[in-house]
Amino acid sequence: MHGLVNKALQSFISDAFGGVVWRDVAQHSGITQLLGADGFEAMQSYDDSLTEAVLDAAVVLLRRPRDSLLEDLGTYLIYNERMEPLRRLLRFGGVSFTDFLYSLDELQGRSHLAVPDLALPDLAISEVGADRFLLTCTGGPLGFGHVMVGILRALADDYGALVVLEHQGIRLTDRAGGAPCMVELIEIAVHDPAYHAGRRFDLATEAAQ
Repeated sequence: MHGLVNKALQSFISDAFGGVVWRDVAQHSGITQLLGADGFEAMQSYDDSLTEAVLDAAVVLLRRPRDSLLEDLGTYLIYNERMEPLRRLLRFGGVSFTDFLYSLDELQGRSHLAVPDLALPDLAISEVGADRFLLTCTGGPLGFGHVMVGILRALADDYGALVVLEHQGIRLTDRAGGAPCMVELIEIAVHDPAYHAGRRFDLATEAAQ
């Protein structure tokens, strides 16, 4: 797992629940013993088992369902000021939430421009009815779809849209060549794309005063 992902998870736990909780999670998961007190480095790569160990420890110590914790992580990635570059990357997808949804097919390519070695799941958006969409997340780490639910919920609010989201579960499918992979499905219903004003967003970063 890329260090940016792990560092974001570390920052989320520390910011949302406190530094003491993060230290307990790091100790319980073995991260402190392996990486030291500072934890993950953003520009390194780590074995996926370390990410899973942190999540497992957080679920136990916080007494929170894993899915709920992952959705909160997704929301944090949009709302926290330190994650503003990610918000900007996503908001460049369009001027409305619906435009943004149509841009998700291209997110993997846009993310590679910013971080070439960041491997994101394949995302595919399709219309399933009037203002209803299905997002397919293929080949990602277990639970990535719940992170996307949190991201989508936060971005809907960011755009000012009234949206209902439902994670429809995980399925196994075959890639080309017969290799099995996980697919997570998210149903998206856009009830009102301009429900409220939303948060301010400028295409160009404001110049320093």
